[in-house]
Amino acid sequence: MNSTLKRRSTLEAHTIWILAIPAILTNVATALIGLGDMWIVGQLNSAASQGAIELGARLFTILFVTMNFLKTGTTGLVAQAGSQGGKDAQLKLLGMGVIVAATISTLLLGVKPWLLPFLLFSLGANGQVLDAASLYAEIRYSAVPAFLINLSLIGFLVGQRKITTALVVEITYNIVNICLGILLALKFDWGIAGIGWSSLIAEYFKLLILIALIAHGQSLNKALFKGHSWKNFKPFLAVNRDLFLRTLILIFTGAVLTRISAERGDVVLAANGIIYQVFAFTVLILDGFENSAQILNGERLGANDRKGFVRYIRAIIMRALLTSIILCLFLLLSADHIISEFSATKEVEIEALKLKWWLALLPVAGAVGFVLDGVFVGASWTRSLLLTMALASLVYFFSLWIGWPLGNWSAWVSMIIFLVVRATFQLVLLPRQLRKSFA
Repeated sequence: MNSTLKRRSTLEAHTIWILAIPAILTNVATALIGLGDMWIVGQLNSAASQGAIELGARLFTILFVTMNFLKTGTTGLVAQAGSQGGKDAQLKLLGMGVIVAATISTLLLGVKPWLLPFLLFSLGANGQVLDAASLYAEIRYSAVPAFLINLSLIGFLVGQRKITTALVVEITYNIVNICLGILLALKFDWGIAGIGWSSLIAEYFKLLILIALIAHGQSLNKALFKGHSWKNFKPFLAVNRDLFLRTLILIFTGAVLTRISAERGDVVLAANGIIYQVFAFTVLILDGFENSAQILNGERLGANDRKGFVRYIRAIIMRALLTSIILCLFLLLSADHIISEFSATKEVEIEALKLKWWLALLPVAGAVGFVLDGVFVGASWTRSLLLTMALASLVYFFSLWIGWPLGNWSAWVSMIIFLVVRATFQLVLLPRQLRKSFA
């Protein structure tokens, strides 16, 4: 009996890491290679171009992060389908994802003449920066259809456990993007337009690669055009609607933090920006465990295996917590150097250093919630996920309001409270969801 349990434990650890590590590498590689655009625009020796790329990158980050539900929702449902209906069921879900992505793309292209100027105005673009940002955004916006369909295709691959394939595709895309940027922006002297075109071409190149990989040995015609009905679409759309609304709440919480930071002055805004970016990098690492939970718990639900489902929750949380503690210790040891490197002035460095202990605690505070996000998505418990996010956000806003007179550090205490409360709400709802799904 003990040897059987030991083999199971070894298999769990092996599977969790096999799924988590490529996801972590994908996130980190994308974040690091994404610095390429910043380097290229730096070679143009134009402050307006640099400001335009910053605004343009922020604009598309908001737009694309909002649409990330297409990838997340597809991953969980495809993982479930793999244990229930096999490849045919997975292909039908892929078809639904592509159809929804294409529909949203059509709507976004239709509202482009009004949406783009509004977003640029909202981000405060004006003068030469507005002209350059408009040129960049006009070109890159045409990549929206490819980007949204790519989200569904990547979600399909991840749901099938083909994470290494997704990693190779993402790295290839980023390398092509950088090489084209250097060629078009610097060699051909297209400037900021060259950076926009490099992103556009790379996105469609990525789409062609994904179609070729997925179409190999599979009937995409069957996935896209056969066996679909409103009855089949309803649960798929419900999952994606909940994830979309959850993402909007998450974006709003980040926007509130930026707003109150700006009200405290440029130094606090810059210092909080450094802390947030470093925290975001740790989230990219812990997101690998969320990815594992989406797949493994989705598969266990599809197989109606309650014991395996619960076992994976515990195993993944344990490994995520261990990783978060390592990140915490790393940040405590290296925060001074990191903050010094990213600080534009001594005042910003001093302000950011006051927050390094809170920075170190953030990954630990968020680890359990990140894993449970993956569990809830993998099991399609997205309505409960949305509820926990909404309730935790209310607690977060109340904490910000109470802590406002106490100083800037209170904003990060509120963030820690938000992460812990969200995980607590998820744990409270977990037994109820298990009873419903494994009746």
